[in-house]
Amino acid sequence: MSRDRLGSRLGFILLSAGCAIGIGNVWKFPWMVGQYGGAIFVLIYIACLVVLGIPVMTMEFAVGRAAQKSPSVMFRELEPPKSKWHLHGIVCLVGCVILMMFYNNVAGWMMNYFVKTATGTFEGMSTAEVEAEFGNMLGDPLWQSIFMALAVVIGIVVCMLGVQKGLERITKFMMVALLGLMAVLAVNSIFLDGAAEGLKFYLVPNVENIKKEGIFNVIVAAMNQAFFTLSLGIGSMAIFGSYIGKERALMGEAVNVAVLDTFVAITAGLIIFPACFAYGVNPGAGPALIFQTLPNVFNNMPMGRLWGSLFFVFMSFAALSTVLAVFENIIACLMDLTGWKRMRTCVVVGMGMLLLSLPCVFGYNIWSDFKPFGGDSTVLDLEDFVVSNLLLPLGALVFTFFCTLRYGWGWKSFMAEANTGKGLKVRSWMRWVFTIVVPVIVIVIFVVGLVKFFP
Repeated sequence: MSRDRLGSRLGFILLSAGCAIGIGNVWKFPWMVGQYGGAIFVLIYIACLVVLGIPVMTMEFAVGRAAQKSPSVMFRELEPPKSKWHLHGIVCLVGCVILMMFYNNVAGWMMNYFVKTATGTFEGMSTAEVEAEFGNMLGDPLWQSIFMALAVVIGIVVCMLGVQKGLERITKFMMVALLGLMAVLAVNSIFLDGAAEGLKFYLVPNVENIKKEGIFNVIVAAMNQAFFTLSLGIGSMAIFGSYIGKERALMGEAVNVAVLDTFVAITAGLIIFPACFAYGVNPGAGPALIFQTLPNVFNNMPMGRLWGSLFFVFMSFAALSTVLAVFENIIACLMDLTGWKRMRTCVVVGMGMLLLSLPCVFGYNIWSDFKPFGGDSTVLDLEDFVVSNLLLPLGALVFTFFCTLRYGWGWKSFMAEANTGKGLKVRSWMRWVFTIVVPVIVIVIFVVGLVKFFP
């Protein structure tokens, strides 16, 4: 069976960026900037992205392109005889499935809020009523299930059309629309009365903010965000490496994806912070910022219904770009493992994900008594913990060791693949970054993540 191919380099970059660009950029990044003191956090985040994110992404791309297989079997193609690296292929598949078990729901929330905003649901509501609406949505298993199912159906139908005709074509449209919407929203926010203070908070470094949060906490938070924003460790990027040719060196492509990913994250801040300061909203409001705080901002803004609708269209596109990319990963893995045709695999994956996404829906209502970590924790928190705190960091270590150790694929083989083609190349002097700095940072992220959950 011939390998599917992407039609263009632009398609590869936008598809890879679409996988990376998701809720982590446009939801989590702005509120983390607000919580960890503004511009200093942004600078540390960019440094961590260069030292950690780009090397690991380059390794994923290289393994995928060299093997020309999905993550479920790519290690088997490259590993030394009698070694067990291929077991991580199954972990990649499982990780992608668990990620979609809650991410389908989050994409559904975004589309639900688009409908609510566009139809004027929030108009005339008090601040308290707007804030309560998010809880009301979570408490309704039927409507949550409908919008979750909509996200699944969109993802599966696009993937049914194939890599070029479906995934690449639709993602190109969504990404161009997303970038255009962001530009319009950012310009609108920047010209609000009182927006200057928000821009100052966001873009001007303030040493006092570091003292307040503690330098260690700020650095660890920035490392976490730089790592998780790219979804590295479970083969999410490796699959797209398997769909491209040898014309371009892979570190340059990783830089392009990271730049686009960072551009979206930073532009999201340009949308949110000026609006927060213009309307007296706490920029460190945390996860509630998007669903409970910003609808109030749009309620008080001239033409707020229009701007709010555009904002949640943009949020929906960001979420769906990840849904499409990870669904493609799951589908490609199953096709390689079973030999099934794409259509049959899509139907099986679609039906499976509809069922597997229901526990996350029920965790806020029917199963709300289940508190996996105590307090207000839900099924989503458990699923997110497994992926974000266990599978992503440990998976990134596997990719790193596989590409750098002689017991795996090895440094020479990795460099030869990564440097094939034109563009920015991996240099010999970078070996210490790949073999020492990257594993140390990932281990720190892993340990700190566990300590936070189990103090």
